[in-house]
Amino acid sequence: MTCGRRGACHESSGCRAPANPSCARSRREAGAPARSAGFASSAGARSAFGRAPKVVTQTFLSTLALFHELDSDELDRIAAGTTELRVPKGRILFRRGDSCVGFHAVMYGQIKLGFVSPRGNEKVIEIFGPGQSFGEAAMFLDRTYPVNAECLADALLLHIPKSTIDAELARDPRLARRMVAGLSRRLMGLVHDVEAYSLRSGAQRVIGYLLRDLDSRGELSSPMRIVLDASKGVIASRLNLTPEHFSRILGELSHEDLIEVRGAEITILDPRRLRGFLGA
Repeated sequence: MTCGRRGACHESSGCRAPANPSCARSRREAGAPARSAGFASSAGARSAFGRAPKVVTQTFLSTLALFHELDSDELDRIAAGTTELRVPKGRILFRRGDSCVGFHAVMYGQIKLGFVSPRGNEKVIEIFGPGQSFGEAAMFLDRTYPVNAECLADALLLHIPKSTIDAELARDPRLARRMVAGLSRRLMGLVHDVEAYSLRSGAQRVIGYLLRDLDSRGELSSPMRIVLDASKGVIASRLNLTPEHFSRILGELSHEDLIEVRGAEITILDPRRLRGFLGA
């Protein structure tokens, strides 16, 4: 959509046309508050957005699993359609039922996806950090968002619109395979979560969470310090536990001299012995 007002547009005009490089209203300085173009507007949020520097954007996109095999020209085209979003901690990025016109990638910060039950209880589905993306499934299905997204820490996001992705899919079917693979990995992760909720005790879920990075590095022989990447309440919801149950489990593990807790810092005193409590 092209704005007919062009350079004559003024902030007081009340224009609600989508951001367009030809419109003076759209060429705001980075950091100026603005209504985001559809993908966060219904939350009433006002966050700074704009075109990210092309080189920085292309470099970041090349690190994403979805795009790391694309050549420079392909990354240029995707970068050209990408919008940068600076979202402060506590801001709602979108709400369940909002229209989805693209997906987001996290450059830095944390985004929590979840929903609230009719009784007011929150269920955290996932927490996304740097180098991760979310919203692809709703985008491809032309559905509204099935969850809420809240910023847990000041974040810099890239919004990649569906029109840009559709154009690249038409040019290169390889991108479709990679996106299907990414969505499949996420589905398998959800299946793993359901298995854990159904077959593992609360203590086993907490231990699995504490050891999730150590196992991949094979570091189970000496004490290791980790820092919780979200509040204990958020992590408890992610593990399908109440905050009280989560804290009680941490206390029991501390009593067994398996871990030491100091606020958000947890020292795993004996990783190998702790691993044994998973029954594997």
